[in-house]
Amino acid sequence: MAPGAESKTTGRSVLVTGGNRGIGLAIAKSFVANGDKVAITYRKGEIPAGMLGVRADVTSGEQIDAAFSQVEAEHGPVEVLVANAGITRDTLLLRMSEDDFTDVVDTNLSGAFRVVKRASRGMIRLKRGRIILISSVTGLYGAPGQINYSASKAGLVGMARSITRELGSRGITANVVAPGFIDTDMTAELPDATRTSYLATIPAGRFASPEEVAGVVTWLAGDSAGYISGAVIPVDGGLGMGH
Repeated sequence: MAPGAESKTTGRSVLVTGGNRGIGLAIAKSFVANGDKVAITYRKGEIPAGMLGVRADVTSGEQIDAAFSQVEAEHGPVEVLVANAGITRDTLLLRMSEDDFTDVVDTNLSGAFRVVKRASRGMIRLKRGRIILISSVTGLYGAPGQINYSASKAGLVGMARSITRELGSRGITANVVAPGFIDTDMTAELPDATRTSYLATIPAGRFASPEEVAGVVTWLAGDSAGYISGAVIPVDGGLGMGH
């Protein structure tokens, strides 16, 4: 944090997109535990206790604008934005339809653009802000059957670095967190042989917990990371080796 800058690491207005399950839920819970005012966007499912739930689809600019308006009315301008919402449509290139590609990119990449653009208004006025984009090891490492997903997640890197150059002088940082294989309900349902083959590629020899990803995100949102921007931080047990 720059000399003379105001310290504000708790009680902040935090918004996590796709925050009612998986990694997004762990991230949202970590901010609640920090004493922040946490809002999440979701499309279906339950709203976790202690959070403001706003139903919104990140592919709709109108829904995102309405969601931000509600969060701002109840919690104030968003000071920390975590763009986490995402989908997959995995299939090999020759079987991938144009809709398979564009739907994933519209949610994962264009969706991040929509929420970042809307959040930046308040952050510029406040002269501070933290933008954290949840990417994936496959965004830099690549994965067969995930050309759409990998492309969308790679695009977040260029987005964060361009935001850094545009808004860095306004006290706003933009960083990317790139998780590898995470121990979630989805990975728990994988066949044993598949889990074993995945684990063999990870130097750490295990999947990460969602809380390990959340810990990196909350650190990036704090004062200790105030001079970090445009960075890509892997949480992948060494799988990507900094690609």
